[in-house]
Amino acid sequence: MTISHHDAIIIGAGISGISAAYHLQTYNKGKSYKILERRQALGGTWDLFNYPGIRSDSDMYTFGFSFRSWDDKSSIAEKHKILSYLDETVREYGIDKQIQYGVHIVKANWSSEQSIWTLEAADGEVFTCRYIFMCAGYYNYDEAHAPKFDGIEKFKGEVIHPQFWPEDADYADKNVVIIGSGATAVTLVPNMSKTAKHVTMLQRSPTYMGSKPSVDPIANGLSKWVGRWAARWWFILSTMLIYWYCKTWPERAKEKITDQVKAELGDKFEAKHFTPNYNPWDQRVCLCPDADFFKAIKADKASIETDHIAGFNERGILLKSGTSLDADVIVTATGLKMQFFGGIDFVIDGEPLVAKETYAYKGMMLSGVPNTFLAVGYTNASWTLKVDLTHRYASRLINHMDKNNYSQACATATDDMQDMALMDLTSGYIQRSLDMLPKQSTNKPWRLNQNFILDNLALRFTAVDDDEMVFS
Repeated sequence: MTISHHDAIIIGAGISGISAAYHLQTYNKGKSYKILERRQALGGTWDLFNYPGIRSDSDMYTFGFSFRSWDDKSSIAEKHKILSYLDETVREYGIDKQIQYGVHIVKANWSSEQSIWTLEAADGEVFTCRYIFMCAGYYNYDEAHAPKFDGIEKFKGEVIHPQFWPEDADYADKNVVIIGSGATAVTLVPNMSKTAKHVTMLQRSPTYMGSKPSVDPIANGLSKWVGRWAARWWFILSTMLIYWYCKTWPERAKEKITDQVKAELGDKFEAKHFTPNYNPWDQRVCLCPDADFFKAIKADKASIETDHIAGFNERGILLKSGTSLDADVIVTATGLKMQFFGGIDFVIDGEPLVAKETYAYKGMMLSGVPNTFLAVGYTNASWTLKVDLTHRYASRLINHMDKNNYSQACATATDDMQDMALMDLTSGYIQRSLDMLPKQSTNKPWRLNQNFILDNLALRFTAVDDDEMVFS
């Protein structure tokens, strides 16, 4: 059996994995690394999903890397543009030469005696390393959240889940019902309505929606006259300001968001479809670039039903209100199934890791898990903003270890921990998974900031050898 050894192993060749690779080879020169990707292509999420209209739901100036600017004029980008950007990035920095595709890691075993991780792949291949960078995302690629609907087997049409969109899906001139009201549904409605006979979005409860131009005039103006960095900071600061406003004055924010939707829809506006029973940013606000969702409704190509499902029949969906929705195609945009650590079984000195018993240290390591860096982005801003900060901090930590001849670094929980849920969103996919996720605490550094400026200060400029980090 051949064993491949590298200083660091990066799990996943998506945005997070590319970020980890860049920071390692730039700030930890001489360290060998390999990116292991279970799929046969670059991109992670952006390679997996293929549903109509798939695009970013964050601006690309901040969703793009801090070390390589997003140069397209569109701030909201389609899948093919994002994949091209990622491909150009790995080629420019030589990262593509370090990616090994088709490797599905299923187990990671840590030995304190050797200060080594041993990784086992599904096909039996073995890798060893000093450091692991977990960049596999936060949801299950093999299974989606699929609630059981009474009688769905009676339906004679086609049922599709967006995570597994078939290449030959045909919905032209057909009646489509999309179950769900999250970002995926809000993307599907205007795109499917271009060729479908009619698209109905069936939601149990409304979602906050906001419209922005896909080509931002302020960002492009700043890029032209000041530089791309200025456009990036425009989005960082404006996003933080909007989030702060929504959390500080939720009632005012509700009114402003609702007024925006009224202005877009005019006499097509119905309050019951656009007034959620929670505050803005208790769940993510859905983006409608260039008001595409609202345009589809105004053109009578799409509509919304707010109701609960009672069951299915041959023709479609029966609602609790007593009405029914006939359909040729039903799309179950019912959400993701979260999965921690990429579904890999972690074992530390013979003891299986139980994620829910750990605490998140600075949002980038787990208590009791040595030499392992976790890429988790923001819930209220672009994913990549936090991921880049995490990997820059990891590089600093590794350099500190080398300078002091340490081989292990492990965040250690203290006795005064006050348990809190890791994420404060009320979104269904998070609430369904709280019992399997790590925790945070009320005290720093175990409390997530969800604030780029605070994290920028904490992860770039503070000392890496604080009391909670134990080196040996």
